[in-house]
Amino acid sequence: MDDRRTRVLVTNDDGIRAPGLRWLARAAYERGLDVVVAAPSEEASGMGAALSAVTDDGRVVLTGTGLAGLAGVPAYAVAASPAYIAVLAGLGAFGPPPDVVLSGINRGANAGHALLHSGTVGAALTAANHGARAMAVSLDVLYPAVASAGSGGAAIAVLDTVDDEARNWATAAELTGWLLPWLVGADPGTVLNLNVPDVPVAGVAGLRQATLAPFGQVQMTIVESGRDHVRTTIEENRADPVPGSDLAWLAEGYAAVTAVGPPGYAPEVTVPTGWRPAPSGAGRPGQPCGQRE
Repeated sequence: MDDRRTRVLVTNDDGIRAPGLRWLARAAYERGLDVVVAAPSEEASGMGAALSAVTDDGRVVLTGTGLAGLAGVPAYAVAASPAYIAVLAGLGAFGPPPDVVLSGINRGANAGHALLHSGTVGAALTAANHGARAMAVSLDVLYPAVASAGSGGAAIAVLDTVDDEARNWATAAELTGWLLPWLVGADPGTVLNLNVPDVPVAGVAGLRQATLAPFGQVQMTIVESGRDHVRTTIEENRADPVPGSDLAWLAEGYAAVTAVGPPGYAPEVTVPTGWRPAPSGAGRPGQPCGQRE
């Protein structure tokens, strides 16, 4: 595929004004790709692949806007989840359907099996499910030591004490640009999940292909519950990183890329199918035991 003819949708879950979105769009635009930006009008983190939107008389609300430094790139603020935006793009809502969907650059790593809950990754998986190639890109800004029980349930709010414009978005954009030619030539439905340390380019030890860690960088726990309420907090995942996993490579200063895919058929699981309606007047048939082959 000629990358100068490649249509690219850039979206995210941090919202249309997030700096990571501009850096990601610039990474694609500077490679001569045909870029359109469509992102949630408000933050939509943790949406996974949810399909939700704000409608006005049945119409999804979207507003044309501009992004600083990207005058030649059309951009839309959409009152919808990232995955919904990916679906709309595939249907031609923002021009020709995209060949490639780039989602991010997320503020915070999307690593381990916790990526299931990520709106950033959800958009990429949804795009792949509709035949596009996709890459979710995240900057590792949320260190586990910050997201501890000592934060009183407000670990994520610590991120707001740092000027987001000053973060090393250029590092994640550089690695994205390096991987883009490979992704453009990959099979439709290919999805990459890229996590990059929040350090200058020269501070990254390298790029490694990774497995998914068993859990994410942080985890939710209940700290208080009562008859009419539950209060949660975000705590550090204190488990040692599994060697070769995305979290292990990040801990060693590397960027980590993992090939992932939408939910699919699991042929290794055998499910019992011997159920038959019981004859009239007969008792309930026996219940099968779970088994794997």
